[in-house]
Amino acid sequence: MDDRELHAHLIGQQGSRTALNTPVLVLELDRLDRNIAAMQGKVTARGIALRPHAKTHKSVDIARRQLVAGAVGVCCAKIGEAEVMVDGGIRGVLITSPVAAPAAVVRLAVLAGRADGLMATVDHPDVARRIDAALAGADATLDVIIDIDPGIRRTGVASPDAAVELARTIAECPRLNLRGVQFYCGMQQHIEEFAARKASIEERTEYLRSVIAALDEVGFGPEIVTGSGTGTHAIDLALAVFTELQAGSYVFMDTQYLDCDLDGSGAVPFETALAVDTRVASANHEALVTIDAGFKSLSTDGGSPRVADGAPADTAFAFMGDEHGALIAPEIGQRLRPGDAVTLVVPHCDPTVNLYDNYHVVQDGTLVDIWPVGARGRAR
Repeated sequence: MDDRELHAHLIGQQGSRTALNTPVLVLELDRLDRNIAAMQGKVTARGIALRPHAKTHKSVDIARRQLVAGAVGVCCAKIGEAEVMVDGGIRGVLITSPVAAPAAVVRLAVLAGRADGLMATVDHPDVARRIDAALAGADATLDVIIDIDPGIRRTGVASPDAAVELARTIAECPRLNLRGVQFYCGMQQHIEEFAARKASIEERTEYLRSVIAALDEVGFGPEIVTGSGTGTHAIDLALAVFTELQAGSYVFMDTQYLDCDLDGSGAVPFETALAVDTRVASANHEALVTIDAGFKSLSTDGGSPRVADGAPADTAFAFMGDEHGALIAPEIGQRLRPGDAVTLVVPHCDPTVNLYDNYHVVQDGTLVDIWPVGARGRAR
């Protein structure tokens, strides 16, 4: 049975969160909305735009709430995600990873012909020419952003000179319109100490300024400077180089970002809105119980999940295979019995969301809606 068959009858029933089949991805609606409003308020106060990254939530429903709050669009990592957002009526989509494969370039050209405000990143002259040719075949045009490598060596032009060369190539492509540059410092997002993260971003921002200066000098000054993330949003706002931020995880928060001092205050500026609800499957040992969530229910790249409710906060978690996890604490086998509920804060929200078909949206312990994770698995 799918989620709607299992749970649709619980929508609106007081306290129905406790009746959900587990493991289940749960979204606290009021916390989500406060997070959306909080980030929008931060960027609006600085007079810049927010184009939040939808690779975090992969949800048309959440994207709509972000646009209603004031976002100029959303970012998508892959063209498959962008197709879902466009089909859902989301405007202003920016594809942040270069689209280079021939089949994907054809899809990009088709999407450009029907999408409102679509933009895509490019980082190589050959790919720019390939996209331009595909756009001619689709009788479409496309706004493009030059991706700048911030030192990760993953994607992006590798020098100011390379940025200028690519800008000149784009100018020669009649179907392409250069709008600006992208600069995403992924390695800095999870530096836990604020001062260390700030120092690293300040150094990288000086490099970004050098690329912008090189483009300015030859008449390709960027209208849009897009980038940043949840981990560096406060620093980037203060540095005032970006014209828009791409932060994504702020809508949910996970243990990786909860471990970071995001703004130098030591406080957490966003609420934990996302959780995985589980239940005890076995409790036959003094200091260990087994829950029904393992590798198939929680991402493994960001450390271990943490207990939010149902067990002591200092309980340790250990994966016990595809279907199970262990909760380890003194006398926990006496405190918890089979069937008891335990709520976990996820270690890394993006890949955890990608494990589920739907969000179970709750308010005050009541299931109020079920939203599809529409872009789940759209990695191509």
